[in-house]
Amino acid sequence: MAPLNSNILAAKEGVNKAAEIFNQYGDFIYSVIRFQARKEANVNDLFQDFFLSVAFNPPPPDVRNIKNYLYRAITNDIIDAVRRFDNYHSYVRRYADGFEYIQAKSKPENVAMDVEETGRMFEIIRSKLPPSEALAITLRYGHGHDIGEVAKKMNVDTRTVSRYISVGLNKIRRLLKVKEAG
Repeated sequence: MAPLNSNILAAKEGVNKAAEIFNQYGDFIYSVIRFQARKEANVNDLFQDFFLSVAFNPPPPDVRNIKNYLYRAITNDIIDAVRRFDNYHSYVRRYADGFEYIQAKSKPENVAMDVEETGRMFEIIRSKLPPSEALAITLRYGHGHDIGEVAKKMNVDTRTVSRYISVGLNKIRRLLKVKEAG
């Protein structure tokens, strides 16, 4: 319990020290923040954040010019706040970009087109490949089975399944290249 009481005592001392500083230099602090803030709307938030900053990190007792100290501290706090704000918005933008992609992919018309294209691709696979290669590719990629499951369903070795898939996919790639070139 002693560390908790000492933490509470330290917090109270910090808040009291910050209150003294803000009581004496509040107008100066506010004007510096207002001068340095990018947007007027952020001034009050930065002012309150700076109070907490001073409460948790009060100026050392040997500071000769408190206004210079406060000016530097305000500048550093604003730089940190801007950095946090920019990082936060960068993360939100990246998340939103990813979400838009997911939404675009899951629109009904896109899903229908994907299903249709996938169905056509498997029709081509079944019509252009030998039955063993077509079945291996269909089970693996059409039904989502792993190599072991495909091997068990086809009653062959896993190396044989891998070979069927590899050879079959190479044939389909060559077929698609020929169609693109022609």
